[in-house]
Amino acid sequence: MASLVVYDLEFTTWEGAADGDWSLPGQLREIVQIGAVRLDEELTVRDEFEALVKPVVNPRLSPYFVELTGVRQEDVDREGRAPADALGAFFAFCRSEAALSYGNDMAVIGENVGWARARGEVLDRGFLTTPFLNIRPWINTLAPETATVNSGRLWKSLGLPRPTDGAEHSALFDAHSLAAALRRLRADGHALPAGCL
Repeated sequence: MASLVVYDLEFTTWEGAADGDWSLPGQLREIVQIGAVRLDEELTVRDEFEALVKPVVNPRLSPYFVELTGVRQEDVDREGRAPADALGAFFAFCRSEAALSYGNDMAVIGENVGWARARGEVLDRGFLTTPFLNIRPWINTLAPETATVNSGRLWKSLGLPRPTDGAEHSALFDAHSLAAALRRLRADGHALPAGCL
């Protein structure tokens, strides 16, 4: 049975970092949380993946990040995985299937893979076999009301029921929100872009 992965990332940030495109010294987009769901041909959730990741350059989370995501420093310290370990597990979850994000998260993945390799970390699985796709332009075109919202608010902007427990800016919740938006657009008669399934 064909399937695809819908995922979301939370990565280190500071007040104003997004507006400045993380351009200040030390402002790297280090992944802190990965959330993903596997969807079948009917876009029903069949499996979930969630991981906390320990940032290396900025191991102390900014108060802004903690407030935004709800991810606590003590949770990352206790449960966080090394970047290469977490990324390898995520790539294994993807199983070389299409991986869809609401934004250019694949660029952040590429940055983090590069940094891990530069530190000498070994990924037990490569990422070049997984076709990553930014689905945001497609969604925004079909549902213009989504153009100004993040992935965690898609369900709300489309008038859908809350997709799962959790909150916006939690990677797994945001992945569920994106999956709900895909189901809604499919129900409205829109086929997913080529290469998704």
